[in-house]
Amino acid sequence: MSTTLPPPGPGHAPWTTDPYANALRNGRGPLFLRRPDGWLLPLDVERWCADADAADLSALHRCEGPVIDIGCGPGRLVAALTARGHRALGIDVSDAAVDHTQRLGGSALRRSVFDPLPAEGRWGTALLIDGNIGIGGDPGALLRRVAVLLAPSGLLVAEAAPQDVDERVQVRLDDGRGAAASAPHFRWARVGAAALLRYARSCDWQPVDEWEADGRPFLALRHARTLRSPNLAARRPRDLSPWCDAPASHHR
Repeated sequence: MSTTLPPPGPGHAPWTTDPYANALRNGRGPLFLRRPDGWLLPLDVERWCADADAADLSALHRCEGPVIDIGCGPGRLVAALTARGHRALGIDVSDAAVDHTQRLGGSALRRSVFDPLPAEGRWGTALLIDGNIGIGGDPGALLRRVAVLLAPSGLLVAEAAPQDVDERVQVRLDDGRGAAASAPHFRWARVGAAALLRYARSCDWQPVDEWEADGRPFLALRHARTLRSPNLAARRPRDLSPWCDAPASHHR
């Protein structure tokens, strides 16, 4: 199912509410996204708060150059990349997520992907893992934004939903105990691999790899401008001084 929603904005408020922050601090759920019709999508908080697993590593092994993890959550991917010698930065709208990432030894900023970000146009790889292709409720708008963040040689590694789905809806965070009944609604999207490929191609992204690990489908994509420019494709972003000059966290 696909519905039309207004263009996404920063949308900081929903993920700063207590259900999400409490789940990250406790390292466990229950935590869900609830649609207006009552349908619940379970969020895998325990996996997010654990070390990077084999499926995660299958994505991280493909990363090139400095990496920006969009919607980094509690920071397991940033920590794993840092341990492997990558320069990695996580961004998330949740203070709890940023704090958790920093406690793991990773770098993180409290930002939305739709905010101004450090080193725009110079990132080697961008990650959209754990359903984060849904951020803002408009995969096309998100893919166009990521194209601006990456260097001309940049790689996008995105995780798709395991189901053949194309859904854009309003949801709210729910802890399964009724404590979040007043949590604000926000736009979200779920797209399977086929739908993600359709959105990507409509925004001039081309797939360069596709695989599945532990039931989780992933795609690696490059923007068409890279494929048309071999000289640019050989370049690697080196100067990330705006990131180096940025504070450790940012509060609006």
